[in-house]
Amino acid sequence: MSESKQTLPDLIYEGLNNYPAGIFSSTKRNGEWHKTTIETFKSKVRDFAMGLYDLGVRPGDKVAMHSENSTEWVLCDLAILSLGAVNVPIYTTQPGDQIKYILENSDSVVHIVSNDELFADTKPLMKSVKSVKAVITIHGSKHKKLKTFDSVLERGNALNAKEPELFDKLKSQISPDDLATLIYTSGTTGMPKGVMLTHNNIASNVVASLEKLPFDVKEFHGQNVLSYLPLSHVFERMIEYMYMSMGCRIYYIEVVEEIRDDMQYVQPFFMATVPRLLEKIHTGVKVKGQELSGAKKNLYYWAIYRTEEYDPENPPSGVDGFKHKIADKLIYSKIRELFGGNLRGMVSGGAALSPEVFKFMNAIGFICVQGYGLTETSPVITVQTPKDMRIGSSGKVLRNVEVKIADDGEIMTRGPHVMEGYYKNEEQTKEVLTDDGWFKTGDIGKIDDDGNLYITDRKKSMFKLSTGKYVAPQNVENQISGSGFIEQIVVIGYQRKFCSALIVPAYDNVLKRLKRDGYEPKKPYSKDEKIRELIQQEVDKANKTLSPWEQVKKFVLLEEPLTIDNGELTPTMKVKRPVVLEKFKEEIEGMYGE
Repeated sequence: MSESKQTLPDLIYEGLNNYPAGIFSSTKRNGEWHKTTIETFKSKVRDFAMGLYDLGVRPGDKVAMHSENSTEWVLCDLAILSLGAVNVPIYTTQPGDQIKYILENSDSVVHIVSNDELFADTKPLMKSVKSVKAVITIHGSKHKKLKTFDSVLERGNALNAKEPELFDKLKSQISPDDLATLIYTSGTTGMPKGVMLTHNNIASNVVASLEKLPFDVKEFHGQNVLSYLPLSHVFERMIEYMYMSMGCRIYYIEVVEEIRDDMQYVQPFFMATVPRLLEKIHTGVKVKGQELSGAKKNLYYWAIYRTEEYDPENPPSGVDGFKHKIADKLIYSKIRELFGGNLRGMVSGGAALSPEVFKFMNAIGFICVQGYGLTETSPVITVQTPKDMRIGSSGKVLRNVEVKIADDGEIMTRGPHVMEGYYKNEEQTKEVLTDDGWFKTGDIGKIDDDGNLYITDRKKSMFKLSTGKYVAPQNVENQISGSGFIEQIVVIGYQRKFCSALIVPAYDNVLKRLKRDGYEPKKPYSKDEKIRELIQQEVDKANKTLSPWEQVKKFVLLEEPLTIDNGELTPTMKVKRPVVLEKFKEEIEGMYGE
C-alpha cells in the first residue's frame, strides 16, 4: 500500500463509489429500523455539505455534533469533512457546562444536535456562546430558532443546482495535513482537552488498520456490521471509515440493552466492542448454566471450563482437539447462535480485555482480537492478528507506527498517527510531545522478544504503599473483576499499609445465586452478610494470584454502580479516581481506621 498522504473524503469516497447496490446503513429508532440506500446517502452528504456552506461554514470552521449513533451522524460527519471544515464530536452523556466549554473553546460556528432531549442541558447556556451562529436539529424541535436537518438539505440542494462544481472543488482543495476533527478527551481530572487530528492522522491509521483485519478485506464487502460504541469516540469512528472503505452495510442500534435481539435481526459479520460487553456476555453464559440440572449441567460446565485452558496461538490438537470439537458441536455452536449466527470476529479496544474473557471468546469460535491506542494516536497503535494472539498482549505495532519503552516504563509512540497537539493548549502539548515527535502515552508497558506490547497500568494510577511497595491497581482490579459476581471495583492504597477496595457487586447474578441456594437477601444489599460472604470468596480467589502486597485485605460494598451522570466515570467509562476517593472518603477511612 502506498505511503502517500490522503484526505478522509478521498479515502471514504473510494469505498462509497464501489459500494454494493442497495442498503448503505440502517438506524434503529423507537424500535423501528430506518434504512438508507447508498445513492440516497451520497446525494444527502452533498446536499448537507452545501447547506452548511450556504449557512456560512467555510474550510477550517468548526462544526459541533451532539447526537447518538445514526446514519445522520455519519452523513453530517462526511459533509463537514468534505467542505474542509472540522468536526467537533460531543458525547451524548456530556453535561451542559462541558458542552458549553467545548463549543466556546473550539470556536464552533454551527452546533448540530439530534433532538430536544439532548439539547435540554445546553439550551439555557447557548445565548452566552458567541461563536455559534446556527443550531441544527436532526429530528425536529419545539424551539423555533433551530434549523431543521431537512431545511439545510433543501438549501444545499438549491446551491448544488446553481453551482454543481462547488462541492467537488471544495473537496479537492483539502490538504491531508488540514485539521479534520477536534476530539475533546474526557480527562479523569479537569475540563476536557481538544485533541487536534488531521485528515492524514486518521486516514493513515485506517489504511494501516485495514492490513491488520482478521479476514481479507474482500470478505467484508456487502456484509452487515453492527455499531454500538459512540461515534463521538475515535475508536468507533475510525472503524466506521474502515467499514465505508470496504463496502459494509452498517447497522446502528438504539440501546445496548437490546443488543441480543438486534444481533438476531442484523446477523452481523463483524463488530467493534469494549471489554465490558464481552464480560457481561461471559458472565451471562456462566450464570445460564445454573438453570440446567443433572447431566446437561455437567456437560455445559465441562465445555465452559475448557475455555479457561484455551490458547488461540496454539489451539488444541490430538485428543484435546477432538474434545474441543465435541464441546463446539454440543455447546459453543449454540452460544454462537445468540450472536445472530453469522458473526465471525470482533475487535476489542478502550481497555484491557481480561485473559479469561479473551480465551473464552476465541474458544467458542470467534476471532476476538484486542488492540491498544488513544484519542491522541488516531487511535490504533497496536492490534492483534490471527497470527499474533498472545494472551494478555495488545498485539504488534501497525506498519507505519513506532513504539518504545522509556526508562520509567512509559510507552511512547511516533508516526503519522500522532496528533498535532491540544487545541489552544501549548503547555499540555509540550508535556506529552517531545521535540523529535514522540508521544508519551501515560501508560506503563513492556514489549516481548516477538514485538508484542503489554499494557501493565496507567502511569498516574500506580501508587506506593507506606511500606514502599508499588502497586498497579489496574492489574489487581482486572484479577478481581474477572468474577461474574463483581460489576465494578476501585482499588485504593496510596500511602497506606495495605490495599483495600470499593466494590459494586453484580447484584443480578448475586441474587440469582443466593436465591438458588434458598436465601432471600434483604435491602440494603450492600449490608447483607451473605452477599458479603460471596464477594469475600471471590476476592480471596483473586488474591491467590496476586503478590502479598497487592492483595485486597478489606473492602466496602457500594449499593449503586458508579456512573457518568454522577460524575464518577468519564464518558469512556474510566473511573475518575479523585472524585470517587473524595465521595467515599468516610467509607475508605473506615477500612483503615482500626
